Amino acid sequence: MLATKIRSAFAPCSLGTWPAPLEPQPALARALGLRALWLKREDKSGGNKVRGLEFLFAGAAPGSVFVTVGGAGSSHCLATARHARTQGLRTAVALFPQPETDASRNILAATTSAADLVVRASSIISLPWAVIRAWRAAHHLGAGKPHWIAGGGADPRAVIGHFLAALELSSQLDAPPDTIVVPLGTGGTAAGIALGVEWLGWSTEVVAVRVAPSIVANRWRTLRLARKTAALICQAGIEFNVAGSAMRVRVVDAMGKGYGHPTPEAERARSLAAEYGMRLDPTYGAKAFSFLQRADVNVQRVVFWHTFAWP
Repeated sequence: MLATKIRSAFAPCSLGTWPAPLEPQPALARALGLRALWLKREDKSGGNKVRGLEFLFAGAAPGSVFVTVGGAGSSHCLATARHARTQGLRTAVALFPQPETDASRNILAATTSAADLVVRASSIISLPWAVIRAWRAAHHLGAGKPHWIAGGGADPRAVIGHFLAALELSSQLDAPPDTIVVPLGTGGTAAGIALGVEWLGWSTEVVAVRVAPSIVANRWRTLRLARKTAALICQAGIEFNVAGSAMRVRVVDAMGKGYGHPTPEAERARSLAAEYGMRLDPTYGAKAFSFLQRADVNVQRVVFWHTFAWP
């Protein structure tokens, strides 16, 4: 079995509870005019970032320090800090400002509590200096040279975890969905899903809903991450043949004024989802879900990737 071979080769640690549930939502599907809707509840297993961290932390010696970067309300930075601590690891994070919401305030407070060091930039312009300060300080936090994790965990090793999530999905459905809708930030989750869909031979389209600036959230970068992940799996001695050029990823924009800024469309999506007991964050989930309310959208059997775990 491919998943077993991958886990044996990369020896990830255990941070989440898998499989993440797949929940049918017939009433919400009818409200959206869909034939079928399922929620892939990554939020119930710790959040999507946990899948990547299992591979990024693999083999790290106790006391190792990880340095990463994100917005003040970054779920990636929070997950990194929290789960590093459970593994006997340490973290230094550099944060840039983003609009305040209940979610971002809660995440910032939780990150500040969980991380060993938080360096806050006064603006996105001063972020590089904050990263340098965090990296320098990390040398004094633990043993050995610090480990760098790209923003959002957008690393081929982390994408392997999201690829396995797509394989997990295939065991939960009787037939492939027409569409998988996922938020697009730094691209790791979408890359793993797209790679999985291609390996499975599904005709499913992955709709990556952009919630971050296009310089980091774009189709080219997402597919590049997927191709580099495929190469990494092959380098581990696992037979893995995927035509990267054939991956079906469509990027649609829902960022609005900027990263972390709520939009009217996202707020309407949050309100509708709440009527059916589904809680969405304003930065990722609500903007991605708003895609399903667009008048020009014609999809029928949809899996929505619910990525966010509330602190």
